[in-house]
Amino acid sequence: MEKIFKIFNKEYVNINQAALLLGCFAFLSQILALFRDRAFAHFIGPSATLDIYYAAFRIPDLIFISVASLASITVLIPFLVAKMNGDAVTSEARKFLNDIFTAFFLVMIGVSITVFFLMPYLVSFIAPGFDPLLQTKVVVLSRIMLLSPILMGLSNLFGTVTQLFRKFFIYSLSPIFYNLGIIIGVMFFYSIWGIYGLAMGVVFGALMHFIIQVFASTTFGFTPQFSFSINFQDIKRVTMTSLPRTLGLAFNNIALISIIALASYLESGSISIFNLSLNLQSVPLNIIGISYAVAAFPTLAKSVSLGKMDEFKEHLKGAARAIVFWSLPVMFLFIVVRAQIVRVILGSGSFSWENTRLVAASLAIFSVSVVAQGMIALLSRAYYAKGDTKTPLTVNLICSILIIILSFIFINLFENMILFRFFIESILKVADISGTQVLMLPLAYSLGTIVNSIVLWFFVRRDFMKGDSFITKTFFQSLGAAFFLGLVAYLSLNILSPIFGTTTFWGVFFQGFISGILGIFVAIFVLYFLNNEELKDIVKTFKTKFWRAKVVAPSQEGL
Repeated sequence: MEKIFKIFNKEYVNINQAALLLGCFAFLSQILALFRDRAFAHFIGPSATLDIYYAAFRIPDLIFISVASLASITVLIPFLVAKMNGDAVTSEARKFLNDIFTAFFLVMIGVSITVFFLMPYLVSFIAPGFDPLLQTKVVVLSRIMLLSPILMGLSNLFGTVTQLFRKFFIYSLSPIFYNLGIIIGVMFFYSIWGIYGLAMGVVFGALMHFIIQVFASTTFGFTPQFSFSINFQDIKRVTMTSLPRTLGLAFNNIALISIIALASYLESGSISIFNLSLNLQSVPLNIIGISYAVAAFPTLAKSVSLGKMDEFKEHLKGAARAIVFWSLPVMFLFIVVRAQIVRVILGSGSFSWENTRLVAASLAIFSVSVVAQGMIALLSRAYYAKGDTKTPLTVNLICSILIIILSFIFINLFENMILFRFFIESILKVADISGTQVLMLPLAYSLGTIVNSIVLWFFVRRDFMKGDSFITKTFFQSLGAAFFLGLVAYLSLNILSPIFGTTTFWGVFFQGFISGILGIFVAIFVLYFLNNEELKDIVKTFKTKFWRAKVVAPSQEGL
């Protein structure tokens, strides 16, 4: 096992290189996530059973977000950097991490036990529209899944070490094994224990996620040990620093809980439709936005600790432009070929053509906010790198409340204003099927997220860039390329549909694949014609054979 980790034990400092590597692993993880969702669609389909599974996730997720993030990577890295001697592990840094581990473990166990007994009362807030029998199943599944936030939280705690040393290969392995565990739950445990096997698959995946990070942390000199003389001053500083960020994340999760609660009153399968489309739009988000944000954060934190604010600004600008550069074309591509994406990935077994159209329509709405979600991930980390967690907290709080309010407003408008309903159903081509009320939920989520990113962008320009519009040129160049990508893909779909047909897997696949490839080639040509700098950087990065080159770490002077 140690030899396997040594193969991937390289340090990557350049943000483009690190992000591309993270993106490659994120791509593999997302491929497994798509297999996971295809298994859900095939064996279960959008139904009351799958609604129960997704609803049961909400409380364990809230615990993970609101408790586990108190000891998150983005908060702990600046503290560990300050206690280390360059890249050398010190006894002080080791003691600090053991103190955090001990306190965090005890708190997570205490919270999970408390929630275990409160779950019958909490279920009425998660799924108020479910009947008592369905709510009982949600309670049992949630109780099993309570092991997941404990394991995932501890895994992320020790993932701090792998990110600190910029060992992005190892850090990226855990999500892959997490999804693999869930797939095993769907394909094997479900046939043995029914719906409860799905929850066991989640726990199994979380266990593998945890084992990888603990082993990696040990190889870097941080072996998890219980501390019997905790420095509560350090715990207090970490908690006070991370509390605003944790609250901000919790607010977003509460917004999702509110959306699920609303969906529980809609047609059976609505929660499944929402979550399946949310997962699909998360593929480009994780590969692009999250990869660049994760890759940039250690570098941003070190630039701040060294007092090199000009370097900080350049890294932030570069990562922001890269997210916009990649995300805009993907957004247009997902909107145009949404039906082909959904049918190829989910369209089998219990997943009907009506399910395909609803999920595709929801995916189109979610895709509009892909750029915004990626920018939020990066811009929030810019503040975290400087130790400012209050600004993102305020923005997240306001926009989470906005999402909840918009959900109520849009559902009310959809049910009471015929013209509004006709417009939405017509533009998304779902006027002849039932259950379209669920589309108001991704609409509210996307609009709230876009507002969040715009407000954060405004504050970042004010606080870090002194009014510099650092993404304007890239935005319009990428938007132009994305427009032609979408146009060519749309025309190609209309030409290829009679040729390949829409009734077979391979016909739908080749129709979407060829249309997407043609659109991408046109987008590259447009970017080349516009002399786009990001395209040049990508070409340069690939020419350096970044997956093989040894990258020298920057100077640690002043840490």
